[in-house]
Amino acid sequence: MFVVFGASGNVGDATAVRLRQAGRAVRAVVRREKQGDYLAALGCEIVLADLTDRASVAKAIEGADAVQILCPVPRTDPHPADTMRRMIDTAADALRANPPPRILALSDYGAELEHGTGITLLFHHIEAQLKPVMSHLTFLRAAEHMHNWGRVIPAALAAGVLPSLHHPLDKLFPTVAAQDVGRLAADLLMDDDPDGEISPRIVSIEGPRRVSALDIAHTLSELSGRAVAAQALPHEAWTPMLLRAGLSANHAQLIVDLYDTHNDGRIDVEEGVGERRFGTTPLAEVLAALLPHVETAAS
Repeated sequence: MFVVFGASGNVGDATAVRLRQAGRAVRAVVRREKQGDYLAALGCEIVLADLTDRASVAKAIEGADAVQILCPVPRTDPHPADTMRRMIDTAADALRANPPPRILALSDYGAELEHGTGITLLFHHIEAQLKPVMSHLTFLRAAEHMHNWGRVIPAALAAGVLPSLHHPLDKLFPTVAAQDVGRLAADLLMDDDPDGEISPRIVSIEGPRRVSALDIAHTLSELSGRAVAAQALPHEAWTPMLLRAGLSANHAQLIVDLYDTHNDGRIDVEEGVGERRFGTTPLAEVLAALLPHVETAAS
């Protein structure tokens, strides 16, 4: 049995689909029953669990041959770092008590850094907490997800300006499609690793090519038929913009710290460590899939 936490999310959905296509039994773990409807139609067993509740996590991993675990970012939480640490600690406790043969944790570029990385520091925490688990352990570190740009697309199309926290605008940075992360996660979970049990196994993934904020604005212009120009948002405007987007002050600070570190060149693949993989989905394909949802919401 392959247990996939966060199975209704962009990455988890792709993992579950890939595993089912390979004929594997999948237990899809979601927070709300309605989230499991599509996955149940694929033949997944649906289990409800809350990562802050150890008993529900323990029940979800019963009899598992492999577990994919993540720490979702609670977007509306006034204290997201505290909540994420609690979720990580709860999941790690349950996995230590009943370790499955295989664990894959979804992590991020920069997770090896111990301080100053904002929200990425929570992925450092999940790696640190899971390392003592006696199991074959894989950390799948992903670059920034392309679909995250969907949050600013409506405003960008309306104003013709794409605000960017990436400075300078022509700086190339790694990014990846969520579906490529999910598919690779499934493949790694099914990989028997015939060359030996290296644990933790660290695998990093990014897209087929690095992009800049200028590239994203240009691609959005071509896809939408509207002129969109990238704009480097002044540092003093970062927090007000994030607050207007509905983030709490604590969450906004985590994002500011992350992009400060990004712009210093410290968030990247950890050179010389583990394996590197490259997704095949281009930026244009991801943005093209997002546009109809944006236009429907605006109409």
